[in-house]
Amino acid sequence: MIGGPEELAEKLVATGYLPGEGLTAAAYLALRLGRPLFLEGAPGVGKTDFARKLAQALGMAYIRLQCHSGLDASQALYEWNFPQQILTLRAIDDRAERAEMVDRLYAPKYLLRRPIMRALQDGPAVLLIDEIDRADDEFEAVLLQVLEEYEITVPELEDPVVATVPPIVLLTSNRTRDVHDALKRRCLYHWIDHPQPREEEQILRLRVANLSEQLASAIAEGMRRVRGDPKVNKVPGVAEALDFASALVAREFDRLDETTVRATVSTVVKDSEDRERITRRLLG
Repeated sequence: MIGGPEELAEKLVATGYLPGEGLTAAAYLALRLGRPLFLEGAPGVGKTDFARKLAQALGMAYIRLQCHSGLDASQALYEWNFPQQILTLRAIDDRAERAEMVDRLYAPKYLLRRPIMRALQDGPAVLLIDEIDRADDEFEAVLLQVLEEYEITVPELEDPVVATVPPIVLLTSNRTRDVHDALKRRCLYHWIDHPQPREEEQILRLRVANLSEQLASAIAEGMRRVRGDPKVNKVPGVAEALDFASALVAREFDRLDETTVRATVSTVVKDSEDRERITRRLLG
């Protein structure tokens, strides 16, 4: 499918994603070994975007499961379409026929397939389990069978749902809590850090049309100063840098000065207390 890390990097760049060498190597190994890839890093460094661009680069379907507190198996795997089952029964007038029909109500056509089941059945696909650290501990146990066997047991059906083509699975975490070792052991691991200024400049030039090299360099250096300030409450990621660059281009600004930064800093600031500090750091 992919000849090596270099070919994978080229395909990702063609989609507009500039991966670091470590991320490319980890992703390539995950593809070759058929193992899930667990990505950690601060918000906004490009974890979710990487999964989306990887699917695009490989020509596969992209399926995302957004994790949250209270997420359970019915939201992630499947649930029965009870309203449709009831309507089917009500449409049958004969009582004996209705009783006979009950056993046939638990058939695949009455299943509401959620993201993980869709990824197993509609492959090849890239399945993103996004922000697993937001889910409860119990949900991690649900994932273990899926990540180990690539199958789902549906008690009402005779046979388990088995992946026709195992999906490429990526899990992301912002590290709001520790994920259990049992889940991590089933995955390859990579930490995505904020890019260095030169790398970020390349990302900005790649993703933002009509952005000059000089302005891209000034933004990248400004972001380095912002992220290096320990008193910034909400550190901006690459996503905010892209928004900032896009706003500057949209306003037809060609430099960072008091006027241009104050007119566009709302794209970078995510905490009211950070506004002045980030503005000063962007201005150097």
